[in-house]
Amino acid sequence: MYKKTALFLFIILISSVVFCQAGNSEAMSGKIITGYRVLYVDPASKDNRLTVYRGDYIKFSYPEKFASLAFAMEELKYKDTLFPVHKKSPFFKMKAIGTYSFTLGEAGGSITVVDLILPNYTEVTADEAADLLKNLHPFILDVRTPGEYRQIHIEETHLIPIQQLQARIAELESKKHEDIFIYCATGNRSTVASRILADRGFKRIYNLRYGIYDWARKGHPYITEK
Repeated sequence: MYKKTALFLFIILISSVVFCQAGNSEAMSGKIITGYRVLYVDPASKDNRLTVYRGDYIKFSYPEKFASLAFAMEELKYKDTLFPVHKKSPFFKMKAIGTYSFTLGEAGGSITVVDLILPNYTEVTADEAADLLKNLHPFILDVRTPGEYRQIHIEETHLIPIQQLQARIAELESKKHEDIFIYCATGNRSTVASRILADRGFKRIYNLRYGIYDWARKGHPYITEK
């Protein structure tokens, strides 16, 4: 009887976690477009409340009647001018979890940054990644630029820049049920890439939490193309 009760409670717990994770996914603001999370904001409101993942590179979109607007996120020292069409506007990197206030013209709101938590996603340190590469031999994906790749990369890496990942996702379809190890410079773009792959049904995703430069600082091998 005790074992049956324990098993039932375990199933309920797991179901609750999955439900919360699904709810967390549903609550994310905006959508990923060419590697950026594009957020819709209302420049007439002072209560825009947005939620993004740590590691997201965010851009903003709003009605064209408002033209260019001054943007500021004082706590993160972000200040710039935004335009209605997100392609013309700068991006901002969300590097740490927390809630940050912002102003947009006469309006504003807040952005809450949360960690990515999914059952098919694992963050690993440089040392953990070294063991992963040695024991599991995963498909290795670098989502930086070609220039960054030439400066330093891990052996047997496949390069697909984050801006191209959605358009080239079909190239990875055969790896959907395999281990995939993703890295970038500091762990931000690779988090975005992990989310893109998770949304497409990839089953075992590993993200190098602090990026390849931390990997190199810890003494793990890398290749430089001169």
